[in-house]
Amino acid sequence: MSVSVPLVRWTENAPLSARWHSESGFPPPRRLIVADDRIRAATAHRLLAEGTALLWRGDYHGARQLLAALSRRIDRKAPQQAPSAAETFHRGRRFRAHRARVLGRLLVLLEPDHSLALRRAPDVRSACTDAYGPPSGPTLVPLRELLGVLGAHQWREKGVPVPALADARIHPHYGVFAPVRGEYVELVAEAPLPTVSPGCGTAFDLGDSGTDAGALPAGRTGLPCGTAFDLGTGTGVLAAVLARRGVRRVIAADLSPRARDCARDNLGRLGLADRVTVTGPELYPPGRAELVVCNPPWLPGRPASALDQGVYDPGGAMLHAFLAGLPTHLEPGGEGWLILSDLAEHLGLRTRAELLGAIEEAGLKVLARTDTRPRHPRATDPGDPLHAARAAEVTSLWRLAVR
Repeated sequence: MSVSVPLVRWTENAPLSARWHSESGFPPPRRLIVADDRIRAATAHRLLAEGTALLWRGDYHGARQLLAALSRRIDRKAPQQAPSAAETFHRGRRFRAHRARVLGRLLVLLEPDHSLALRRAPDVRSACTDAYGPPSGPTLVPLRELLGVLGAHQWREKGVPVPALADARIHPHYGVFAPVRGEYVELVAEAPLPTVSPGCGTAFDLGDSGTDAGALPAGRTGLPCGTAFDLGTGTGVLAAVLARRGVRRVIAADLSPRARDCARDNLGRLGLADRVTVTGPELYPPGRAELVVCNPPWLPGRPASALDQGVYDPGGAMLHAFLAGLPTHLEPGGEGWLILSDLAEHLGLRTRAELLGAIEEAGLKVLARTDTRPRHPRATDPGDPLHAARAAEVTSLWRLAVR
């Protein structure tokens, strides 16, 4: 069944039309006028705020300068800190959504081959093909999103070094969350793997997305896990860590086709394609495992873009699905590892009692917990409106078992 692609029509010496594409899900503009370097930032801001899209026909660097000037104008009206962290968070999200909508109306036209016919424009064809797929005619895209595509292409080319993989590089694709916050990867790399009876064993890792508080239960003997499942694999980084730790077989799954392609690419680069199978889009595959690892998005909320899906989990759906499915997917004596930031608790979006209640309701118990502090720059930025919550944030690996 073919999917209808929205078309935008406008007049520019003659009637023209182009496909519409927005990674943020913005609707096609109802009103569009052509603009170039002669337009003033104040005029552009007024038109964009009123809902009129501007198709840029001037200098490429002039478009970037206009976008920066518009960003500064909008940021002058950023919300002040609210009495509570939760309200500050919600105000900030509403403001960022408004900001993205306004800036998302400054458009550029990709030619039928994905090139950009603007003065001093870079060659964007490879980056656009990676993000959007093969070209299929002229396409209108928000300039702000195109700049994100170009930035993501550089990440993909250079890769992100991962200390837990002996500084081997993971290459994130556009729309796939990059493992730049390495603390959750280190938790998985350092936690003691469950041991199983000789000749059996499956480990499941759900999600790409301290001090050990306990040791293996007394009497646990056998061999390390033989097979791993990685669900919500993203870039495949946790699947790679499990494979490098000696898990003989990993099956990695993800809802997103982009993530699955990304994981295959990375696992192939690391020489692990013969030990890791990538599948999807189910959360849990059939069968049981000795180990299930899940790093769900840590903030309850609706994602505004594909990349946001690595951060926002509507209603905590993935978290609760992981917990609910764990008892029927663990082998007797197996463990589930939940890697979760407590930022939502500090923001008033979820309580620790709610988390523990969900674990108990699923028929699970906590064996131990390992904590670590985030090291990203925002955790130490006193100018961030959410600084107090970010400074108190802890990322934990919860070792769970069936009661």
